[in-house]
Amino acid sequence: MKKILMVCHGNICRSPMAEFIFRDMAEKRGVGARFYVASAATSTEEIGNPVYPPAKRKLYSLGIDCSGKRARQMTKADYQEYDLLLGMEQWNINNMRRICGGDPDGKIHLLLEHSPNPREIDDPWYTGDFDTACRDIQEGCGQWLDLLSREIK
Repeated sequence: MKKILMVCHGNICRSPMAEFIFRDMAEKRGVGARFYVASAATSTEEIGNPVYPPAKRKLYSLGIDCSGKRARQMTKADYQEYDLLLGMEQWNINNMRRICGGDPDGKIHLLLEHSPNPREIDDPWYTGDFDTACRDIQEGCGQWLDLLSREIK
């Protein structure tokens, strides 16, 4: 089983969307049991808070329930616990490396690293654009799921 941690700044928008979208995609492809997916924040700002309402509404519009999800902060121990840690933007990557004391095993990556157009996922908390964030997250999750599914056959 591959263990994946999705990471953003507050763990109330992008990373929980990525967590639940990846799970949903894996289940729909019949490979859900091959993955354990969670999410976390690099900051302490939102710890304990639920998924931000517009992000929750976006997930519900896709038929995905994220009830019960609460923000938590990433820890150094997560580096050993997870096989892959995916950040939404370079700022997240920098903070993830700081929290983990580096990335000696090459586990930390951008979610859209394998896109034909590699890029960061803008934070919809600031942009208000949950549709674009969701499309970008779906793209990144699909690409990682394709790659990882080939690796664990």
